[in-house]
Amino acid sequence: MAAYVIVDIEVHDAALYDDYRKRVPATIEKYGGKFLVRGGQFEQLEGSWQPTRLVLLEFPSMEQAKRWYDSEEYRALRALRSRTARGSVVLVEGV
Repeated sequence: MAAYVIVDIEVHDAALYDDYRKRVPATIEKYGGKFLVRGGQFEQLEGSWQPTRLVLLEFPSMEQAKRWYDSEEYRALRALRSRTARGSVVLVEGV
């Protein structure tokens, strides 16, 4: 069953974050994932959530998404992301 990683990120060091942004796709693809949304334009229709930059990833399963997130390749990039931005990351199982 597919799983989705939902990210709301606020970038505060655009130059360093750009390095992260260029390097992360290869790690996602290695674990069978793909981008569905990557910071595109959005319109808030209801509620009080005010995201800054939205990213939506799809993986074949929760297990694959967790393998990616905890992988050695992504761990280093996650540290880079933490230095350049702050945000929230959620993993959710599809239907």
